[in-house]
Formats: sequence, C-alpha cells, structure tokens
Amino acid sequence: MTTLSSYLNKVIFGAVLLSLLVACAQTPSQRSVRNKTDQLYCERSENRNSRLCKYQEVVERRKGGGDPARDTLEGLKYKPKPGVETAKAKPAQVAQRRAAQESPTKVKKVKEIWPRLASDLQFDALTGHASVEEREEWYAEHSYYLANVSKRASRYIHYILESLEERDMPADLALLPFVESSYDPFAYSHGRASGLWQFVPNTAKHLGIDQNWWYDGRRDVIVATNSALDYLTELNKRFDGDWLLTLAAYNAGAGTVNKAITKNKKKGLPTDFWSLKLPKETRNYIPKMLALVKIFKNPASYNLTLPSVPNEPHFIAVNTGSQLDLAQAAKLADISVDELYRLNPGFNRWVTAPEGPHRLLIPSAKAKTFSSRLLKIPARDRLRWQQYKIQRGDNLVTIARRHHVDVATLRASNQLDSDILKIGHVLLIPDAGNGISPLHGANRGLASTEASRIEYKVNSGDTVSGIAKKYGVSTKQIYAWNKLKSDSIIKTGQKLVVWGKTPQQSDQGIIRKVGYKVRNGDSLSLIASRFNLRIRDIIEWNSIKASQYLRPGQSLTLYVDITHADL
Repeated sequence: MTTLSSYLNKVIFGAVLLSLLVACAQTPSQRSVRNKTDQLYCERSENRNSRLCKYQEVVERRKGGGDPARDTLEGLKYKPKPGVETAKAKPAQVAQRRAAQESPTKVKKVKEIWPRLASDLQFDALTGHASVEEREEWYAEHSYYLANVSKRASRYIHYILESLEERDMPADLALLPFVESSYDPFAYSHGRASGLWQFVPNTAKHLGIDQNWWYDGRRDVIVATNSALDYLTELNKRFDGDWLLTLAAYNAGAGTVNKAITKNKKKGLPTDFWSLKLPKETRNYIPKMLALVKIFKNPASYNLTLPSVPNEPHFIAVNTGSQLDLAQAAKLADISVDELYRLNPGFNRWVTAPEGPHRLLIPSAKAKTFSSRLLKIPARDRLRWQQYKIQRGDNLVTIARRHHVDVATLRASNQLDSDILKIGHVLLIPDAGNGISPLHGANRGLASTEASRIEYKVNSGDTVSGIAKKYGVSTKQIYAWNKLKSDSIIKTGQKLVVWGKTPQQSDQGIIRKVGYKVRNGDSLSLIASRFNLRIRDIIEWNSIKASQYLRPGQSLTLYVDITHADL
C-alpha cells in the first residue's frame, strides 16, 4: 500500500512539473488562451473547490498587490468592490453589502470627518511626480488657505463622502471641489462655470440640471454633487478606469483628452496623463488635486490644523411641499438667512422655486423643530404678498422688473389668460421685502472675492490707509477707483468709491469678482445688461473710456451679483 501511494505521489509530482515546463514554453498568446480556459472552468460552481481553482485564487490575490511604479505611470484604476455591479449602487444594495462585510471585531466608527477622509484616500500611489511636489510646497506654505477652505467645506464634506462611498468611488474625489471652487457653492468663473463642482451651462444641460429664473441646480448641493459623480463615473468608464485621465477630461473635456491620446498613439508615445500634451490649465489641475491628496493624508506634517467636524450629517433634507419664503424658513429653523442660503445656494430668489425642488436642507440639529413648525403654517401663508394697482403705461414686463419677479409668476399668481391689463385692476405680487433680493441681508464674508460698491463719505481724521483697512482693500485700489494720485490728500466730506466688504452688508446680494472675456458682438451696454450692472461701474473697474471699442478676447473685471446675472 505504501509503495502504491509513493508511486502515485511521484506520478502527480511529475505531471505538475511537466505542466509547469509546458507553461513556461508557451507563447504569450498560448498562455492567454489557457488562462481563459482555466477561468471558464473555475466559473462553474462545481469546480470552484478544485485545487486548480484555489491555486488560481491565490495567484490572483498576489497579483492584486499591484506594481506601484506601473500604477503611478498608468494611473490608478477604479476597481469595484466585490458584490457591486454598478458604479451607482442602490441604497438597499449598499446596506446589504455593508451588513455582509461587517464583523463583530470591526473597528469603531471614526468620530471626526477629516481622519475618515485621510484613512480612505487611495490616490497617494499616484503622487510621485515633480509637478505634484511643486504644488505641495505651495499648499504647505499657504496652510491658512487650506484651513479656511476646509472650514467652508465642513457643511458639505460628509454628504459628499457618503455619496462617494455609496457608489464605491474613491474618497479622493471629495477633494475635487477644493480645486474647482474652493468649496464655495456661489463660485463663478469667467468660463461661466458655477457651483461647488463648477458646471458650465452646456454640461449642466447634458446632465439634466435645471437652470431657470428661480433656481440654478448647478449651485444646489445635492443635485450638483449627484450630477458630478454621475459625470465622473461616465468619464471613468470612457477612459477604462484611469482616474487621472478621468479628472483631466472633467477639466478639459473628454474630446480634448481623446485627441491628445490619439496623437500620442500615432507617434508611438505613451498615453498616460503625464505623457499627453494637454492645455496648461489641465496640466496644473491634476498636480493640484494630487498634492491635496498627499497633504490631507497626513495634515499634521504640513502644519495644517483642520477644523473639528463630526463624522455625521451636517444637514437633513426636509420636504416643504410647496413654495416657501426663505426668510420665514430661516426663522422657523432658528438659523440666520445666511446659513440657510449656504445650505440651499440653488435658489435665486426670496422663495423656493414654484416648480421645485420643494425641499430645504436644514442643519441636522434644527430639522425636527423646523418640520414641526412648518406643519402649523397653511400653504397660503407661506409667502408674503402685496397688492399693486395697475396704472397707465404699465405692462407685465415693467411690473415684473419693478417687483423683482418674472412674468410667468405674475400670470400664474393672478390667473391671467392674456397680457392685457386694465387700469385700476389689482394684481397680487409675491413680496420680496421692500424690493430687496432674498439674498440681500445675508453676510457673505467668506470669500476674498466678495465685494460691493460703497460710496464712502470722508470723516474728520480719516486717512486712505485707514479706509482701506476698514474695507479690506489696498490704498492703491482706492487711489485707482477714484482716479487719485498717490500723493492726493482727501478732505472731510469728500465721497470715495470703495469696492470692498461692508461691516454689515444689509442690502447687497452675492457678489463675486468675475474675470470676463469679451465675445464677438459685445458692447458695454450689452455686458451691463447681461450681468445687471451699470456701464459707469464697468468703466471705473477697468479704467476704460465709454467710447472705447471692446476687442474680442479682451479681459474685463466685473463685480457681479451672480443670482441676478444671465450666467
């Protein structure tokens, strides 16, 4: 019996040795065919426990460790976790998967949001590039900037991280709004991009984001985040899971990246991100993102002190069911109007949009109070109304402009079948509160680009440097805005124009400094109309003459209330 067993072991050993020799002698194509055959064999349930299939599992596990050098060159590719069939898993599926993966010895939930982000970052293997180190040094020297942006991000970061986790997408993407908008939902670029994720109008239209007089979904935290993750998923599939190419396409457009790849292929060159000839902005965009990954992986080593943010939802979406005056909503929630707009930046006016979304994001600690109070207010009392008696020469357009509403609202509110008005007839008009935008009265002091036009009357003892310090501007700017020489002496009673932050911005909207490039056919009056500005202000800001011809491509500086401009 022992002899027979020994003989069989020798036969098996010889067969294994022979198969290894044959495998080594095979060409790559032959090995590929064999691997596919073995894979098909192991996919059958009755074969999964065989020695061959278990051996294949061990091999695949070892291969899964990856080659850091290759990963850095080709870009880290997104690999779905086992059990996830789509990038956007349904909540129920996610819950089932998490329950299946949890064990009694699972590590306790992280209490703070930034340590959670640090532990989940995946792109650190891609950061070994000289251009990344350059951006890393800049951020390290300006750690106060990252601290300020992190404070602004604290309202939104938990929702974004949760959304990424539900879709099994890299947590690193939560850093993208740092690069795109500095986590300012009201950010607006010269390219007409808006919101946390900086969507331009055409991309927003492609993704089905609503933009109208009442509401801009590009600024809506929930809508824009979900759309951004949808778009990133779409791009990631298009670029075979390469996240560096995905992010490059998010910035420059998929067509631009594809053209660069095609050119390199024709020249026999590599097609990874670092080898492509892309626009300068995009070449800087990726290093910025990767530098942030390195820093947030270990912020303490960069002398970065992040704000304390609990790892729990900052807000809860509450269904309002109908239009609601936002000043009234803030009062019901016991929060400031400013805080309400920071959480609901998609609304352009003093009320929620007639066609929705009929929900408001309310701080988690205030949501229950808000909901119970709202239930006690009938729908008819959720808006303030004023009566307007039609006068000679009135029409719907002029009345709408005077009262800061749109014509469609006037028609709907008064059940008008035509635009013909009768003198003496009374119209019901939603009351914006003394003609002030809903966003007026909110203290918008977070971004350095926020400014408003102030006519300052010089008091006894005032100096230019003192006025500049008061409004957060430079003395050089005050001299330029008022066409004064550097040695000019200001006098008591003299009026100076200052573009800065008022201590109490009681009647200003959400103002952003916008770099605007003149387009074909543009004129000062057309630009002023588009951005709801005065021509004389544009002239002052840019030190140009009213009669000066504008050249296509010319850069202008504008201070724009982004909620009242044609963006």
